[in-house]
Amino acid sequence: MPHAQAEALKTEGNAFFKGGNFAAAIEKYDAASAIDGTVPAYQSNAAACWEKLGNYVSMEAAARKCISADKKFVKGYFRLATALKHLNDLGNCIKALESGLAVQSTNADLKKMKKEVTELQRAEQVANYCSKADEQMQSGDIAGAYKTLELASRLDAGNADIERMMSRVKPKFESQERSRKSGLSQIELFKEKGDEAYKAANFETAIEFYAKCIDALGASSESPLAVKAYSNRAACYKQISNFDGVIGDCTAVLEIEPENVKALIRRAQAFEGVERYRFALQDCKSVLQMPYAQVGKTNWDLCNMMQHRLNSTVQKLKRMNSS
Repeated sequence: MPHAQAEALKTEGNAFFKGGNFAAAIEKYDAASAIDGTVPAYQSNAAACWEKLGNYVSMEAAARKCISADKKFVKGYFRLATALKHLNDLGNCIKALESGLAVQSTNADLKKMKKEVTELQRAEQVANYCSKADEQMQSGDIAGAYKTLELASRLDAGNADIERMMSRVKPKFESQERSRKSGLSQIELFKEKGDEAYKAANFETAIEFYAKCIDALGASSESPLAVKAYSNRAACYKQISNFDGVIGDCTAVLEIEPENVKALIRRAQAFEGVERYRFALQDCKSVLQMPYAQVGKTNWDLCNMMQHRLNSTVQKLKRMNSS
């Protein structure tokens, strides 16, 4: 049952709010919350006041207190997301919205804001790509600028700024590529054609060219080109769900480079695909034992998630075999 004194303070706060005296309203809501911290509405209302005052740091703090009071109070997540959006912390804003939608998946306000913030994130990423591409152009890294603009185009096809920059970069990039390819050996050209086929999603054709490159190099080759050809062919095999092919080529890479993170992860995924769970688990553990900086956050998170899933599967199989 609501605390009478706390509710009275809330009523006073509401009156101050309606009168535009937001600072006084906050004092009343905070006092009510101090009496009964289990009522989320007190700090939700305080957050609304902080929003009116344009103090989004304090709004965030109030919203978090609101959520702590009741994790199922959806408005708390909306308040928090609003504060984070104004603070330009878009990543955590999305997380707040997703947490709220986990409580109430049909909430229209949360869904609308998530759509808006996702669009802001996309626009921000495009702007960052354009800025990076401009810096690369200025430093003479034409290939880097071209690749960066390709990434930007995937996010915002038809963007006038991207097309304008691409019109300057593409001719120079194509000229460099013609010059580079003219100096490649026949073996290197096999790998190059494999790369082109892979980019076009012609995985079977890519596999054929990578195979020609590997065969020409010889099975015992430990050259960087061999590593790339095996690694890229493994990526092709993964795309067509040829898990045995992935395992074979990743193993070839790991015989040359035992700490190749990409090969360990791909092989772990392939082992899981053929239900060789213990081998998959061992590859995940190998990655997680490496320095975090070497592995990278994305790969570390992926392996950590896989490790938990595989551990559960292995333990379940052990119980089944012992029963």
